[in-house]
Amino acid sequence: MVTPPRSAYVHIPFCHKRCFYCDFSIIPLGDSAEAPGSPGITSINAYLDLIQREISICPKGPALSTIYLGGGTPSLLKKNEVGDLLEKLKRKFGFQDGAEITMEVDPSTFLENDLQGFLEIGINRFSLGGQSFDDSTLASIGRKHNSSELIEACNLINSLFKKGRLKSWSLDLIQNLPGLNLCKWFKELEQAVQTEAPHLSIYDLTIEPETVFGRMHKKGRLNIPIESEAQKIDLETGRFLKSKGFSRYEISSYSLPGHASRHNRMYWSGSGWWGFGMGATSAPWGMRFSRPKTIASYKKWLEQQESQSLEKTLFIENSRPIPLDELLMIGLRRREGVHFEELAKNFGWTQKETDRNLNLLEKYWFHYLNEGYLLRNNGRYFLSDPRGMQISNQILVQMFLWWDSLGLG
Repeated sequence: MVTPPRSAYVHIPFCHKRCFYCDFSIIPLGDSAEAPGSPGITSINAYLDLIQREISICPKGPALSTIYLGGGTPSLLKKNEVGDLLEKLKRKFGFQDGAEITMEVDPSTFLENDLQGFLEIGINRFSLGGQSFDDSTLASIGRKHNSSELIEACNLINSLFKKGRLKSWSLDLIQNLPGLNLCKWFKELEQAVQTEAPHLSIYDLTIEPETVFGRMHKKGRLNIPIESEAQKIDLETGRFLKSKGFSRYEISSYSLPGHASRHNRMYWSGSGWWGFGMGATSAPWGMRFSRPKTIASYKKWLEQQESQSLEKTLFIENSRPIPLDELLMIGLRRREGVHFEELAKNFGWTQKETDRNLNLLEKYWFHYLNEGYLLRNNGRYFLSDPRGMQISNQILVQMFLWWDSLGLG
């Protein structure tokens, strides 16, 4: 059964520049992002108008419990621009009491007054894109900020959190960056804990082909940790953060008690969400749909929607259950894993079909179950931490091979 979406993601694509690892749908503005009357400001205003129009034509739904402004760099926007977007969403759907409203912020784009302004219009959780505390590393990955700016940003946000002005906040870091080793990474983790951030998102470097790093890697010029070193880094990350009171509730997410991101958990639970903006993905009724990734194609798509309502995934009458393989893929990212029989029942399988297909899946997973990478308890399957989470992709590949063998895709 597909439940009505109670979450929304809004994509703000603007950045000062594109980081060397980034293949997101963004619009680099350079230093024109903040100059009055500049092309950057004109682009931002035109884009925000498009998002307002898209929200207007979206079907109505229940009140939202989580809202996430991501990007890109949403903190390039002004207080009133963010406030107008939130007000538009509120008029369209309404907000539940206690809704989690998160905004991604970049250390090089705000001062204390900016943060105060964002709180005044309803933001209650910040996600700070730090990536590293090392100046040479930050320069090598194309970040605009330096270490001292990141520390200052952490202190500003944490001060608001301690005063009770902010419900929670998160710091992002990337492990296995070029030139990184275990000793250097421990310094990063120690610095991250010293910021007192109650939530840490620790992402593995992903090398995408059409990026600066992708081209460097193809030429053999990217000095990233070898696989054994990368696994050691991940293992020690989990151990260290656990010793500091953090719980790993999802492969890339660690939080102190009570500070897990509700919006993140929504994604990994298989719930639906609305998505707005260039390149944004939505899945309100089971089927995923990604909007065009350039401003021109996004504008054309929006104009077609306004006149013809062509995108059927946005309407409840076209709802369908999320495919079982996708539910397994996203559910296994979570600490609590998945209950196979419950998912199979919701998918429409009989008990006989469930038993037969589960037996086959366990054959594909035999090695991982036997070696303790994948655990089974009362019908629930979950990755062991950290060993299973380290090789999650291998386990998921076997799951997809099983799914293909069923011929249901």
